[in-house]
Amino acid sequence: MQYLGYFIGLIITVIIEILMFRYISKRSSKRTPVLRAFRYTILCMSSWCIGLIIQILIINYTNINPLFVDYFIYIPVVFLPIALFYVAISFAKDNNVDFKKKYGYLFIVPLITIFIVWTNSIHHLFYKSYSVHTGDTVFGNYFYVHSIYTYGLFAVSIFIMLKNSIKNSGMFSMQSLLIALGALVPVAVNFSGMTIFDMNIYVTPISFFCTVILHSIAILKYDFLNVSPIALKRIVNQMSDLYIVLNKDGQISDCNEPFERVFGIKKEKIIGKAFLELDFASKIIIKNKKIGNFLEKVQSDKKVYTVDASLKDQSKYFSIEISGIFSDNHCVGILILFKDTTQHILDMETLKQNQNTMMERERLATLGQMVGGIAHNLKTPIMSIAGAMSGLEDLINEYDSSIDDPEVTASDHHDIAKDMREWITKVNSYDSYMSDIISAVKGQAVNMTDDTPTLFTIKELLSRINILMKHELKNAGVTLNTLLKVDEDSEIVGNINSLVQVINNLISNAIQSYGGRPNGIIDLIIDKKSDNIVLQVIDHGSGIPEDIQKKLFSEMVTTKGHNGTGLGLFMSYSTIKGHFNGDMNFTSKIGEGTTFNVILPMKSKTSIQ
Repeated sequence: MQYLGYFIGLIITVIIEILMFRYISKRSSKRTPVLRAFRYTILCMSSWCIGLIIQILIINYTNINPLFVDYFIYIPVVFLPIALFYVAISFAKDNNVDFKKKYGYLFIVPLITIFIVWTNSIHHLFYKSYSVHTGDTVFGNYFYVHSIYTYGLFAVSIFIMLKNSIKNSGMFSMQSLLIALGALVPVAVNFSGMTIFDMNIYVTPISFFCTVILHSIAILKYDFLNVSPIALKRIVNQMSDLYIVLNKDGQISDCNEPFERVFGIKKEKIIGKAFLELDFASKIIIKNKKIGNFLEKVQSDKKVYTVDASLKDQSKYFSIEISGIFSDNHCVGILILFKDTTQHILDMETLKQNQNTMMERERLATLGQMVGGIAHNLKTPIMSIAGAMSGLEDLINEYDSSIDDPEVTASDHHDIAKDMREWITKVNSYDSYMSDIISAVKGQAVNMTDDTPTLFTIKELLSRINILMKHELKNAGVTLNTLLKVDEDSEIVGNINSLVQVINNLISNAIQSYGGRPNGIIDLIIDKKSDNIVLQVIDHGSGIPEDIQKKLFSEMVTTKGHNGTGLGLFMSYSTIKGHFNGDMNFTSKIGEGTTFNVILPMKSKTSIQ
């Protein structure tokens, strides 16, 4: 058979194109513009090849003029560049292309070409002399108009794809380059056949076999028809987070626009350069300097490593995440993501300031409660001292008047002195009690913000608690029962003022759980479990509602209505966790009462440096 090699080549090309057409048709349930345009492109190519197959059969087995077949072949030929142009613009616009009416003008020249070809025997504007060999063909004037239009539209399509690939870079550029190269091969072959080499018309469609192969690689390996990476590229260029992509050798292959803006770096100037050679030191402070080690680790262990950083002017804060990019368990690159934590840092600073303000208010409220009880705590010893002074005054007057009384014996003088000593002893005890009150109150009031850890004993702790809570307990008609299961000289490391405030707050809450009912009982049990001191505050009051229990230590909640700040337990939990490295928990039942457990680690004196 004449042209047998071309005949077989054309058949193979058609088979591959049909398989590709079916694959693309089944690939997605959505008929996106780029899918439709690409299917039309394959349809035009396969129709062209089928027409040439028929022409070869006619040449070999009939006497029909092959020019007549060429009339039909030119129908898919003239629409092929339009289909490829639609692929290009659909791909470039992320499937959001609007096929405007102006695109309809693209069909004018192809329709004129079909008319000219079909009426060529009248005017010979397309072929003056036809042959399947381009060297023997004499073209008419209109053929060059058709060729300029066809090559021009092909060139525009290729330019759009290449521009889009450069814009999106990375793996996407490989997709576009393969598609563009696939479109360029038959154009180059055809152009060479008309200007340089003598070949027949079957070479051009056979060259589309290369096109099919290149397009197949782009579709099957690089997922050309999935335009979501383009959309994703545009999304990451609009987000606040920064990223940079490295190849396995640590060289930069891509970054987004926020990265360029923040560091004042142009992508085209850093592509291909080693990441570790970039001068970030002038603009950024990286708290962990081991990024170089992480770049090696992420290529094998598939972990994500995180370091904190900030711009030197502290206008932005980042959490830098470094991870490997894997394909089929092989590392193909490294992703360095700069997650913008600026707002989070600012919010945390604001929260800290607000918390400090509220904590200070709570301390002042506690101080106010202490001041309210000071008068009652001091009233009894002051009145007792006043009584003692009055008694001493009477004894002094009695002693003074007895000096010249002959009836007063030496024994009487000793009795008067004994009574004076008793009154003085009472005054000293009252004075010591007042001194303890003043010391306790001063420690809580003056040293409220002093978090310096010291050693203190259980005895010291209980002494302050009893002094400061005496009035509130007496006023509420509640009894505090203290049960010691440890040596009162057992030592705790921490700030005694903070712990006193925590325990006093728990006792105050326990008092209020009785709702003003007298004769309530609160148990304060101090025990040792393992290497911990456990302080239990137990009441038998109303209990804590279940909805409050769930968030008691995590939020500022209160069961006291407008009389509560909600800071007490929240602050108490924070104090025990942060200042004592301890823990705090509770159990509660409605109508039965609540038990709070404060767990503190025991440490020796050598633990304080």
